[in-house]
Amino acid sequence: MKVALNAMFLDPGASGGPETYLRELARALPAAVPELELEILTTRRGAAALRADGFAGVVALPADESQRLRRLAAELVLAPRVARRRGADVLHSLASIGPVWTPGVAHVVTIHDVTFFRMRTFGTVTTVAMKQLMTRAARNADALIAPAADGADDMAPALGVPREKVTVVPHGAGRVSDVEPAPEDAVRDHYALGRRRVVLCVASKRPHKNQELLVRAAAGLPDDVVVVLAGHPEPYDAILRELAAELGVTDRVVFADYVPDAELETLWRIAACAAFPTLAEGFGIPVVEALGRGVPIACSDIAVLHEVGGDVPHYFDPRDPAAAVAAIEAAIGDDDARSTGPSRAAGFSWEAAARATYAVYEQAVAA
Repeated sequence: MKVALNAMFLDPGASGGPETYLRELARALPAAVPELELEILTTRRGAAALRADGFAGVVALPADESQRLRRLAAELVLAPRVARRRGADVLHSLASIGPVWTPGVAHVVTIHDVTFFRMRTFGTVTTVAMKQLMTRAARNADALIAPAADGADDMAPALGVPREKVTVVPHGAGRVSDVEPAPEDAVRDHYALGRRRVVLCVASKRPHKNQELLVRAAAGLPDDVVVVLAGHPEPYDAILRELAAELGVTDRVVFADYVPDAELETLWRIAACAAFPTLAEGFGIPVVEALGRGVPIACSDIAVLHEVGGDVPHYFDPRDPAAAVAAIEAAIGDDDARSTGPSRAAGFSWEAAARATYAVYEQAVAA
C-alpha cells in the first residue's frame, strides 16, 4: 500500500500538536508496517524543514502557510491530484480539513477536535470557513480518525457523520525528545527565572487554552514560584499580557512564546509542575509529554484529560483560579508523579498509533 500524508498545514515550529502528530506518525508508520510506502505532501517551508530533519519521501507543493488562499487551493485541489498521479492508494489529511473530492484515492481525515464549533478559538471569518471545510471533508471522507473517545463522541453529531465512521486512535507519548537540553543556568538567565520554582504551561496562546486562569492564579502561588507560558503567540497573547499588567503579576508570569527544542527540554526538566487550564482539548499531547517525563501535573477537570491522564494529575475547575492554585500546590508536592507519570505514559505509543492507523487505511481502501 502507498500512502500520501496531507501535511499542507505545516508551518514549521508553529503548528503545535498537529506538527508533532505528523512527525511522529511519519516515523512510526514505516517502522511498524515495513511494506508501507509513505510520502509527505507539504508546503515548501515544511518540506525544507522535514528534509533537514532526515525525513524521506517529502514532496513540496507550490505554497506556504503564509499564503492562505494559495495553500488552501493546493490542499483541496492539487494534493489529491498529486497523490493519485504518484500512485497513492490513500490520502491521509492530518489536520482536520482536506479535499472533498479524491477520485481514485481513498481519503482518511484525522479530526483533532471541534472545539471552535462551540467556543471562541479563531476569528469569525476563519471559524466560518473552517466549519465548512471540516464538515464537507468529514462527510465525504472514507474514514475518520479521532485521538480520543470523548472527542469522537463530540464530533460525530457536530459534523453530521455516523459515530461508527470515526475510529479512535490515541496519539503516542508526545514528541520524542532527540535534542540535548540547553544548560539550565543559561535557560534560567534567558527567561529571567532566577532560582524560582517553575510552573510550566506548553500550549499555543488561544482563548480555549485558557492561560488567563494561570495569570489570575499567579498572585496566589508561593512567592518563589513563577508561571512560564511557552507557546506560539497569537492575538490572545496580547490579552494575557494586558491582564498580567492589570493584576500586577508581570514579575510572576513569563511569556516565553516560541521556545527552541533544546530550551524547552530544559524547562521540562526544571519544572516543579506542569499546568494545563484548557477549556477543551482533542487529546492533550503536552499532558502525555509531562507524564512521560515524570513532571507533576495540575490540569482542567475535563473528560478528555481524564482519558489521557487517569488518576495521575491533580484536577481543577478551569474557571476557578483558587482551585488552580490549590491543584498546582498539591502537584508541586507530589513526589509520586515521578514514577506514576511514566507508567501512565507508557500506555501511549506511536507504534500502536501507527498500527491502528494502518488498519483504518485498510478499511478506507476496502470501502
